[in-house]
Amino acid sequence: MQKVKYFFILISIFILSTAHYAIKEKINWITFAELEKAYAGNPKPVLIDVYTNWCGWCKVMDKQTYANEKVAKYINENYYAVKFNAESTDSISFAGKTYGYDVANRANQLAIYLLYGRLEFPSTVFLSAPGAQPAPLSGFLKPAEIEAPLKFFGNGAYKTQTFPEFIKVLKKDW
Repeated sequence: MQKVKYFFILISIFILSTAHYAIKEKINWITFAELEKAYAGNPKPVLIDVYTNWCGWCKVMDKQTYANEKVAKYINENYYAVKFNAESTDSISFAGKTYGYDVANRANQLAIYLLYGRLEFPSTVFLSAPGAQPAPLSGFLKPAEIEAPLKFFGNGAYKTQTFPEFIKVLKKDW
């Protein structure tokens, strides 16, 4: 009887300890090449996380915002998400153009285009389609702060109302 009791205690401890480490939803980051193919088959908005390797707030945003289960789930369901190092020296083809490295700005020309030349990191860029006008938001955004812009583009509200109108009716739950 005593062995059975210890067995159940051990099983309970194991279950409780592994429940804490359950697999969380993670954002399905894709490349620009993958984006072109995916968008052709199923159009939806694009979110681009523009970061640099040296940016501390970029790392915090990865750990706090993009790792948030509600944020990750919403992005995966409503967006194509691309993680883009602004200082990449690789040539990148996007929306029918090829962007290279700009030595003077120490940044990829695509980052310069997406951020309108304001190289601030982290920056989250929203696009209604790959060739659409970029809508960048610079700086660290907490889950509660990114909810409104995510839903504005993700729900297609940008097609029928302004962002201030949308904010008035948004029911936040993050």
